[in-house]
Amino acid sequence: MPESKSKFLIPAVGAAVVIVGGIAAYTYLKGGPSGGSSDALGSAKVVPSTAMMATYITTDPQAWEKLRQFGTPEAQKLVAKGLEDLNKEMFSDSNISYEKDIKPWAGGVMIALLPPNPAKPVQLNLPPGAPTPPPNVQPEPNILVVVGIKDKISALNFANKLKSQKGVKFKESDYQGQKIIETTENGKPTYSVVLDNNHLVLAPEKQAVEKAIDTFKGQSSFASKEGVSNILKGVDVKNSLAQVYVPDYAGMVQQLAAASPQGTQLPPQTLAQLKQVKSVVAGVGVDDAGVRVKAIANLDPQLIKYQYQSTPGNIVGQFPTETFALVNGNGISRGWETVVEQSKDSPELKQALEQVRGQLKFVNIDLDKDIFGWMNGEFALGAIPSNQGVLASVGFGGALVFDTSDRKTAEATFTKLDTLAKTQQINIAKRNIGGKDVTEWQIPQQGALLAHGWLDQDTVFVAVGGPIADAIADRKSESLDKSEAFKAVTGSLQKPNSGYFYLDMEKTKTLPVVNSLISAEANTILSSIRGFGITATSPDKSTSELEMLLALKRAK
Repeated sequence: MPESKSKFLIPAVGAAVVIVGGIAAYTYLKGGPSGGSSDALGSAKVVPSTAMMATYITTDPQAWEKLRQFGTPEAQKLVAKGLEDLNKEMFSDSNISYEKDIKPWAGGVMIALLPPNPAKPVQLNLPPGAPTPPPNVQPEPNILVVVGIKDKISALNFANKLKSQKGVKFKESDYQGQKIIETTENGKPTYSVVLDNNHLVLAPEKQAVEKAIDTFKGQSSFASKEGVSNILKGVDVKNSLAQVYVPDYAGMVQQLAAASPQGTQLPPQTLAQLKQVKSVVAGVGVDDAGVRVKAIANLDPQLIKYQYQSTPGNIVGQFPTETFALVNGNGISRGWETVVEQSKDSPELKQALEQVRGQLKFVNIDLDKDIFGWMNGEFALGAIPSNQGVLASVGFGGALVFDTSDRKTAEATFTKLDTLAKTQQINIAKRNIGGKDVTEWQIPQQGALLAHGWLDQDTVFVAVGGPIADAIADRKSESLDKSEAFKAVTGSLQKPNSGYFYLDMEKTKTLPVVNSLISAEANTILSSIRGFGITATSPDKSTSELEMLLALKRAK
């Protein structure tokens, strides 16, 4: 969000509430009901139906207080200082405090994204010889903020306090019987209105506030928009901090692309893929494991070409507990078939595939059969620490493990690759590791660059670096799926699922290549994080669910 729009909130909040001032208003507000102004549905009723998306942020102190159970003392002090600095920056020219003046009355906050206003021709008086500017200024999407008023007396007190601040100018105008307050600070105007004494509506564009008033007066709202009523129920997360609602995913992306500085028009193929997703709702919450994000996409089953399958998760057990990052899934060959099918409708993708196919044919490799054809089972890619041989400079290596029902084709492919490596002056050698025959690509005086071999009848691995081959083929430590770190990050994620993305933050931040890039402050924050996990599932053809967990250490 541009700076001019990100700093308009505070002065406009108080300026708008000023209009309910006065003794008569005070008397009325003292006994006025609080209503449902602090919930997402109530806020959505004053947001215009043209809104592309909306985010609802709770101000419930119990939900935010839950975060205090996590983090090292050093990290908590750093975060507290950051919040204190932010508070000072926002109120640098006043004696206003968020904790004392705003928090007591501000209910939940809904931030809606409205379509941009039409671009207006630029009219500038330019000197002779000056370059001609673009004919139009590309508009930005309109931001509309709706703040629930949960304590009207506190809101009034804050408004009166703000009214006395220096450097803030107020101007009133009438629209549909509602008073719009124009607040100007440092030359930047903000527009706001209080609707039914329950909602404060504000925006950096007057037209956005006028549209909210039209909605309040009876025009269609975001809450009444087709498909919104279901997603406004939100996602079930404990101690919800925020919910995001996107009723028309493809339409939103189209409008945002058109409003970009380049005015991009999406290709038909891209638009067709976007239309597979009808709507999206996401929630952020805090539970005993850390900060959890859940997202649910409503799909069009007629347009979905890829058939979801769950992943057994057995292949994770082939990796040692030292593994600090891992991605696993199922059926690469099916995914590849989907890409090939989609390329029929995309000339650019089809051309790229044909180029790759042609290049591999020169070395007697069939891209579809030899590379992807046999990858029909579960797979995983893992990163494992090592500071030996070719891995000494980076501090880690990687391993790919595949389950396949077509061992014959897989073996033929590796034979072709070994033959190709010999033509590049790479030494091909055999080695027995833990009773398993392993083929290594060796570089003089540096050891093995790459190794591959079979862990059992149906499972093959490819490792970067000799030490990684040892760790996979002759695992001496506990398997990754049995480790406490992996359980802490992935154990509470939904099952069955399509696989995991897993990151052990404690191991990752100690890697030399990572440690050299992060600051002392960043290291303090990262020290409070155990790891990061993501998974996805599809209960039916019309639903796809994503879950992410930022696993945090408990405060001591």
